[in-house]
Amino acid sequence: MPGRQPEDHDIHATSAPNPQRRELLACSLAALSLSLAPVVQAEAQTLPKPASGRIERLANFPSKLIDARHVDVWLPEGYDEAVRAGRRFAVIYMHDGQMLFDASTTWNKQAWNVDATLSRLVRERRIPDVIVVGVWNNGKFRHSEYMPQKFLPLLKPEIRERLVREGLQGKPQSDAYLRFLVEELKPAIDARFATRTEREHTVLMGSSMGGLISVYGMSEHPQVFGGAAGLSTHWVGGFQANSHIPLAAFNYLRDHLADPATHRLYQDHGTTELDAIYAPYQRFVDEIARDRGYTQANYLSRVFEGTGHNERAWAARLEIPVLFLFGRS
Repeated sequence: MPGRQPEDHDIHATSAPNPQRRELLACSLAALSLSLAPVVQAEAQTLPKPASGRIERLANFPSKLIDARHVDVWLPEGYDEAVRAGRRFAVIYMHDGQMLFDASTTWNKQAWNVDATLSRLVRERRIPDVIVVGVWNNGKFRHSEYMPQKFLPLLKPEIRERLVREGLQGKPQSDAYLRFLVEELKPAIDARFATRTEREHTVLMGSSMGGLISVYGMSEHPQVFGGAAGLSTHWVGGFQANSHIPLAAFNYLRDHLADPATHRLYQDHGTTELDAIYAPYQRFVDEIARDRGYTQANYLSRVFEGTGHNERAWAARLEIPVLFLFGRS
């Protein structure tokens, strides 16, 4: 199972040669690029070596809902002593789990360096104790598991059929993926580790398509996840500016975005590479959030000028969403 796919990395926005074909081209490009994902078995089995704390791997974690995959759980320095002292830990569930901790094990030699940021923030007492559950993506089925399934009925039939056939490998799986997180993985994590199980201590986080499934997951399971962070959230669903997929997303959010009285939501994007096409879509999502009742207290949307669509950029600003979701006043 490879890491976050190269189709999400260092891609510059271009205009489709024929505007009438733009939406279909977006779906076709998504399907094409998925077939180019690197498969490096040696790297796939290497346990990450974080700069701080340790990784416990739940290898080939089984599921009745989706394919088995590794789950890498990061535990901070002093975790065992803290547990003996009766302390419990908030949990961040992160997608693309093979890209989070150790650049030497990733396909592009980049990582979020999550352990470094969280260790520092805890040490500075700016956030509570926290662990990270890094759920590996499923290679060529990454798009299938991360594309929100309830967007699909809101698409035109011809767009939906081509997206499902080519982009989603004929098998939409995001609802099953979220059920896996909620019904199978979270109970196992709560049983094995000293977690704070309540909604307000459990959040989702990801980038690109991982940002999309994070917002969707919080909205589909609002009783489980009290917050979500999407970095460079991929509202376009493909590689070209288009109207169909974002409009489906907007209509879903208008009716189903999680209750602002009990949830926090973070969004951002850069301005280069694939992020260069995100601004108009994210601005509209910001408006939808405000219409749903989100305010500065529970909604933050940021733009990072000159940054692109890659793990180095997300690592550099990781502190901001973490503090927003968990920061102590």
